[in-house]
Amino acid sequence: MIKRLRRKLIAACMLSLALVLLVILGGVNLMSYHKVVSDADAVLALLDANDGAFPKNHPGQGETPSGDLPPDSLPGGKKDFFGQRGISPETPYESRFFSVLLGTDGQVLQTDTGQIAAVDDQEAAAYAQAALASGHTSGFWGNYRYLVQTDELGSRAIFLDCGRSLSSFRTTLLASVTLALVGLGAVLVLLLILSSRIVRPMAESYEKQKQFITDAGHELKTPMTIISADADLAEMECGENQWLADIRRQAQRLTGLTNDLIYLSRMEEEQPKLQCIEFPLSDVAEEMAQSFLAPAKSQNKDLSLHIQPMLSFTGDEKAIRQLLSILLDNALKYSPAGGRLALKLERQGRNLILTVSNTTAQPLERDKLPHLFDRFYRTDQSRSSQTGGYGLGLSIARSIVQAHKGKIRAEGPEKTTLSIVVSLPA
Repeated sequence: MIKRLRRKLIAACMLSLALVLLVILGGVNLMSYHKVVSDADAVLALLDANDGAFPKNHPGQGETPSGDLPPDSLPGGKKDFFGQRGISPETPYESRFFSVLLGTDGQVLQTDTGQIAAVDDQEAAAYAQAALASGHTSGFWGNYRYLVQTDELGSRAIFLDCGRSLSSFRTTLLASVTLALVGLGAVLVLLLILSSRIVRPMAESYEKQKQFITDAGHELKTPMTIISADADLAEMECGENQWLADIRRQAQRLTGLTNDLIYLSRMEEEQPKLQCIEFPLSDVAEEMAQSFLAPAKSQNKDLSLHIQPMLSFTGDEKAIRQLLSILLDNALKYSPAGGRLALKLERQGRNLILTVSNTTAQPLERDKLPHLFDRFYRTDQSRSSQTGGYGLGLSIARSIVQAHKGKIRAEGPEKTTLSIVVSLPA
């Protein structure tokens, strides 16, 4: 139990940290990629507005704005496109691009590769035709961001080389992922070292609790045996009477409770000692169910069996018999008079599925189903004296199933039907 708690603590911490890093690094890299795309689209829009070239009249190309003109105007009344679009005046000298003019039939009419050395006219034409055929007006073609504008005269495809920006983005992405993995690894190592100290107080408390249950159980066995023996002797001297019968019955209940607590404490140890052998599970289930047919009939309850023959299982036969006894006894106790019980055993893939169902007197509350396996838990506290149990049966059943590497759950397929489903690895 403590090891499972430690593993869950480590898993929860690692998952939380991984989610936080994913959100932070994902957001940062997403914004970085968006910046690359938005900057490229701004340059492409400027090139498209000037027929595939940068405007010639901007500061640094032979003309300077006059002091009498607005700051966004140039001589001749022309606008400073760079200032308006947030693009640096150095952009024309840093950008590598080419454009292709296509006719309405897709034929290449003109190519302009003067601002790039990595692409010739033939490659530029092939890129433009492929971009036009894709049906998208913008996107990436390799390391090139493209923009396609179509009018009644034809189409113009402009490609901007974003290799440097994309390379920088990929480097940042790779570095951030690497650092995140290194950080996760470091945190995992720290958790492996520190988690044992974190759960140590709980582990010590749990060990003391188990030791107390075991010691108290053994100490209670002797007085319970003496009380039962004295009741038998008193009955031989005085004859049967109600008080002696009550003493014997309550002593038997205490003895059963003590034995169950000791057994549950042993089963919840990290490595319970099971005597695993291969045995015919179908025959064992049939045998155990037969012993409940008479009690069910005497209580006017119907017990139906659906057992697939020739199923074998490797495990502790004594523990599996106790599991079947607990589930059938629980179904018999908590089903109303005239109710229906069912035991079903079948193979599904790599698992053996054991299902014990019973009708209930009152509709089930779905939120209470997971608590059925808690110690001393009862869905109806008022019926404890009637059923004679004390809420440990399903806890023991869960411990047996977990010791066999299986799973157990409670289901309510109908409002007045309870099913305990056990899945055992075949």
